[in-house]
Amino acid sequence: MSATTQIDHQFDRQHIWHPYTSMTQALPVYGVVSAEGCELILDDGRRLIDGTSSWWACVHGYGHPYILEAMQKQLSTLSHVMFGGITHPSAIAVSKKLLAMTSDNLTKVFLADSGSIAVEVAMKMALQYWQGRGAPSKQRILTVKHGYHGDTFAAMSVCDPEGGMHTMFGEAVTQQLFAPAPKTPFGETLIADDLEAMEALLNAHHQTIAAVIIEPIMQGAGAMHFYSADYLKGLRALCDRYKVLLILDEIATGFGRTGKLFAYQHAGIEADILCLGKALTGGYISLAATLCSDEVALGISDSPSGVFMHGPTFMGNPLACAAASASLDLINQHQWPEQVAAIEQQMKQELATASAIEGVKAVRCLGAVGVIEMTRSVNTAALQQAFVDRGVWVRPFSSYIYIMPPYTISAQQLSRLTQAMLEVAAIAGAEAKASRGDEASFISHG
Repeated sequence: MSATTQIDHQFDRQHIWHPYTSMTQALPVYGVVSAEGCELILDDGRRLIDGTSSWWACVHGYGHPYILEAMQKQLSTLSHVMFGGITHPSAIAVSKKLLAMTSDNLTKVFLADSGSIAVEVAMKMALQYWQGRGAPSKQRILTVKHGYHGDTFAAMSVCDPEGGMHTMFGEAVTQQLFAPAPKTPFGETLIADDLEAMEALLNAHHQTIAAVIIEPIMQGAGAMHFYSADYLKGLRALCDRYKVLLILDEIATGFGRTGKLFAYQHAGIEADILCLGKALTGGYISLAATLCSDEVALGISDSPSGVFMHGPTFMGNPLACAAASASLDLINQHQWPEQVAAIEQQMKQELATASAIEGVKAVRCLGAVGVIEMTRSVNTAALQQAFVDRGVWVRPFSSYIYIMPPYTISAQQLSRLTQAMLEVAAIAGAEAKASRGDEASFISHG
């Protein structure tokens, strides 16, 4: 498809939903007709350096010949087949690779079709496990505030209950238990009382808690916050003490994003249930996986139904499995550790001056994640346009201006991203200062 391809933007505005947008006051959208390497090509011919890896998934960049070849080969033989009563080579291949890459205790793989469904599957696994272990009252999930685990109903129930994206659904969402978010920053020794509230909730409710779910090391869409590995170590110990399963949601952090292959490796712990997605296929097609231990699988098999009660139509889709298998081959070439380390070092150097910008609250970098947190929520539409004008694709949300670029990004491309972040943060800070001035004037003269 050429860069001169016409996109019917009027039809799009009138009829097509985009994520988290209104159909009456929609945010602007930009027409992408192709992508190459780390660049998106717009319908007007402009090229934007992608700072988001298309929501953190396209870690190998766009148009990678190895993944495309694997998908084309699979497409010509078997693009889809039901997984009920049928198996196929691609599902077996990707499952073998996942088990080899993750911790030794994880032995079973459930192949779903999106990250939210991987979380739904994990939560259902936990509830069915306790049914099989004679504790059917253990049906609640405990988590921490400022988390994000997806948009489906079970996943929504463990997202941040106060400032999160799903608060308007109220009591229609299952009421879960929430501890305060971890306070200890990444790389620091655990603050003395950081796990006290979590332990108090486990002590009071462990007889009804099936599992704790948490994003290891990095709270993503809920906070863009990096917390101490000591917190994870302590949480694993608490789950063992109170006989509660630990679900680790690595959908955003898995496959190298935080500098380790999986973020839980920073803490040297193991999950009872592990959720994977996003970079699993390199972003070329949707696929997710939920892995569990033998013990969890046996408990589910001992439950009243005798089987795990979930089976999506596109479970184990051959085309998606082929893409994932190829993506994991690239990960297993072990170029990503050097790439991610270089990205982290460059971001730390080039974003260091952001802390002096008006309206900037904090600057954080870990692995291939760079965050400028503002003191106020930003104008997403205005800042998005400012980034496009600078030839980059960065999508701010709430008070966060962040990048999670492909691992294959060049130093020159990354510098364009960080420079744009500094400039746009300055714009956001100036707008916030002007807004405060207007408010002060209104109050003094009101």
